[in-house]
Amino acid sequence: MRSRTVAVLVAALSLTGPLASAEARAPAPAEPPAVVRTDKGAVRGEVQQDHRRFQGIPYAKPPVGELRWKAPQPADPWTGVRDATKPGGQCAQLAPAYGGQTTYGEDCLYLNVTTPGRTGKKRLPVMVWVHGGGNTTGASTNYNAAKLAVDGQVVVVTLNYRLGALGWLAHPGLEGGDRVQAGNYGLLDQQAALRWVRRNIAAFGGDPRNVTLFGESAGSIDTCANIASPTAAGLFHKAIPQSGSCAGPSRTEQGAEADGARLAAAVGCAGPAAEVAACLRATPVKTLLETFAAQGMTAGPVAGGDHVLPLPPREAIERGRFNRVPVMHGNTLDEMRLYVALSYPRPITAEQYEQIVRTSYGADADEVLKRYPAANYDEPRHALAAIQTDFGGVLSTCLHQTAFRNFRRAGVPVYAYQFADRGAPPLIDVPGFDEGAEHATELTFLFPGLLGELDEPQRRLSDQMVAYWTSFARTGRPKAADAPKWPRYRAAGDVLSLAPGADGIRTVNTAEASNCAFWESLGR
Repeated sequence: MRSRTVAVLVAALSLTGPLASAEARAPAPAEPPAVVRTDKGAVRGEVQQDHRRFQGIPYAKPPVGELRWKAPQPADPWTGVRDATKPGGQCAQLAPAYGGQTTYGEDCLYLNVTTPGRTGKKRLPVMVWVHGGGNTTGASTNYNAAKLAVDGQVVVVTLNYRLGALGWLAHPGLEGGDRVQAGNYGLLDQQAALRWVRRNIAAFGGDPRNVTLFGESAGSIDTCANIASPTAAGLFHKAIPQSGSCAGPSRTEQGAEADGARLAAAVGCAGPAAEVAACLRATPVKTLLETFAAQGMTAGPVAGGDHVLPLPPREAIERGRFNRVPVMHGNTLDEMRLYVALSYPRPITAEQYEQIVRTSYGADADEVLKRYPAANYDEPRHALAAIQTDFGGVLSTCLHQTAFRNFRRAGVPVYAYQFADRGAPPLIDVPGFDEGAEHATELTFLFPGLLGELDEPQRRLSDQMVAYWTSFARTGRPKAADAPKWPRYRAAGDVLSLAPGADGIRTVNTAEASNCAFWESLGR
């Protein structure tokens, strides 16, 4: 229809003289292609008014049968044009408490590419997204990357990777003779996707020499692991870990293998290592997932024992043995309100709060209660969440400050932030509880509609955040028009608070606000 309209306009203008004749000779702008050729075959995506989306592109073979718990293998080529208008299957998982779908399919190593409608001749920066979900849940297709791509003029890749027992199980029987695997199958999947990007993203208008790896929660932890991984060297050029400190602890090979042995025993696999491996590969996915959950096991990168992740990220950064790329890193103001609400869905009393603190902090409880009295908060659960957000876990503000300092000391540019919109749509809406800027609330500002709708001031903040994120991907320095300058981190006060409204974006000292010196004085 569009070509016919252009032809009619040209015919009409040709009657008006020399100017129209010149117009007639001007070529019409080329439509963005729906078909793109990759190294394995052609894919047909969908062309929208302002962007293109290609879904369900395989970046590795299905990790099934003998390929379960093996490094990802190259995808098979195909003939003809593959339909890339529908997502590939999500990786096997049990539905989380905050909603989702239980699936048992292992054929899930797919990625999606979103580009602006017209990419032009100049190749665009590339942003590769690693989703969160505790490394046990989640899927790439939950994240609509159109705003990032269109407003930021970048190419965005979202990917699936193996989860839970199928992605992070360590057992001697599963490891190769070269010790490449130690429970890091999900990490290897992410690196295989990055290699796909290096080979193919130019065909979609992206620059394979300007790739930013970014992720949230478990995706942040995995991004930190890739920063520390020798096998990820050269696969990305900038990193944005969101809400998961690069100074956090990692699973050890010894601990991960102990978990693997426990899982094997629980599903009835025993004997020599090779027999256990064969038994595990024959065990139904449903049994593996349910046993993994029933045993209370955790998933995520395993440090030590191989050359994929020889050192925990914190140690690798402190020792200067990591991939030196510019980093943008931060958390949310009220991270742990999400988890406190899940643990205590009903209100607790001040007396109950005090007992929880005394049980958790023992001899230090009096000092903690003096610093965080229940009377200073809207309700005792908020006081408990403030303690847990400030210090102690991988999401904590103080541990993020440690990561900022470590990167600075290592000599790489680091830009620090804290998302602080207490009116943002929550991941879980608990009746009668103010979630504030809980874990994951910044995501809707990058991926609109993910958790809910934004009001006008929030949409303005979303525009500014997208500009900061994508300009960092472009140049390694976050900038946004009509927004405050984002300083490079050199001291505790160089953290950019992100909230809507006048003075919502400003520098803050999160180490001071979160009592980090106090926590350090306790030696915890």
